[in-house]
Amino acid sequence: MHDLNRVAAIAAAALLTMAAAHAQDMSKYPDWSGQWRRPANVAPSWDPTKPPGLGQQAPLTPEYQAIFEATLKDRAVGGLTGDPTSLCLPHGLPRMMVAIFPVEFVVTPKVTYYMTDYTTSRRIFTDGRDWPKDLLPSFNGYSIGKWVDTDGDGRYDVLEVESRGFKSPRTFEGSGLPLHRDGESVITERIFLDKADKNLLHDEVTVIDHALTRPWTVTRHYQRDPDGVWDFVDCAENNPHVVIGGQTYMMSADGYLMPTKTGQAPPDLRYFNQAKSQAKK
Repeated sequence: MHDLNRVAAIAAAALLTMAAAHAQDMSKYPDWSGQWRRPANVAPSWDPTKPPGLGQQAPLTPEYQAIFEATLKDRAVGGLTGDPTSLCLPHGLPRMMVAIFPVEFVVTPKVTYYMTDYTTSRRIFTDGRDWPKDLLPSFNGYSIGKWVDTDGDGRYDVLEVESRGFKSPRTFEGSGLPLHRDGESVITERIFLDKADKNLLHDEVTVIDHALTRPWTVTRHYQRDPDGVWDFVDCAENNPHVVIGGQTYMMSADGYLMPTKTGQAPPDLRYFNQAKSQAKK
């Protein structure tokens, strides 16, 4: 019995030591807890200082400027070109940082999580790892970060991040502002709290991409709501959009395929026996 008590005491002491060490480790990190939202009256555009679409004045190459303008023309008549989220594909990086819905940062010593109820979560690894030899492309990419103490007070105040390993299609924002199809973007970030307002978080983002003529840097902002209510948003629920043969259609309220654009032709029905279908009518 005495031995059991001794083992229990040792185990309890070990747990307390581990808990104390963890608390000590976390004391070096900033408090990013709570719910974060786009500041009021800020449009969900990539550069929050400019209107979406052509108003972004994105430094696109001539090829991707033409793609973007064609996308806007298709969208103007009801098409869904340039918005993969309409088919419930993840926003991916960088668009996910627009924070259409509230987001949450969960900081741990080895990983910082960027979480939202609308799109897939993101992991930023801060454990000193190198880039994987076989990097499987994804919409979010692979993010490696490093904490920095910029003012030498013994506490980290900036998270520096680099992300690679993307797949397409991805856009900067809902207007269809495109990134290159090759997925070779390199995206860097500096995420930090405002020095004068602990409830204001900044993300300085630079996107290097073959669809751009130069690196494009913007600063995004998030306002903390410590009492924010979380809602679950399921994109697939009641989503009527569908792409057939490269054309976008919708499912009507009564369950039938319908056009999204005026005068749009029906899809190719080559795999249906139309003669039999007409005979049944």
